[in-house]
Amino acid sequence: MAKKRKERKKGDAAKLEMTPMIDVVFQLLIFFIVTLKEEDILSHLDVSRPAPDPNSKPEEQVDDLLTIEVGRQAWVLNGRPYAGSAGLAALDRSLTRIASFSRGASVIIKCTGNSQHSRLVQLLNICAREGLTNISVFSL
Repeated sequence: MAKKRKERKKGDAAKLEMTPMIDVVFQLLIFFIVTLKEEDILSHLDVSRPAPDPNSKPEEQVDDLLTIEVGRQAWVLNGRPYAGSAGLAALDRSLTRIASFSRGASVIIKCTGNSQHSRLVQLLNICAREGLTNISVFSL
């Protein structure tokens, strides 16, 4: 007896399941991430920095990171206190001088729990006027 073949209906299309394929892709991705060594990447990179210009004038060293603490009575810029109304003017002059050397400097402002909001606003106004826009504000 001959076996009858099961005829496929014309309306049935083959289904392609995507879930197993996605699983395999993620497993391969994880495998390559885990087995990749940093030495392999660094050994193939041929990057060299340009030599400094010997004719350039040495500029005043300015840190690219400024830390300003806003307290109840004073501001502290990188460990140097500025107190009272004269302190705000002195802080303004210091930030103006720093901004003239490095407008891309990062400014971290730390506010104490008892500091007044108006002191923070005054400091932010000075930073905005001098073009210091990379600012982070934290509460202590």
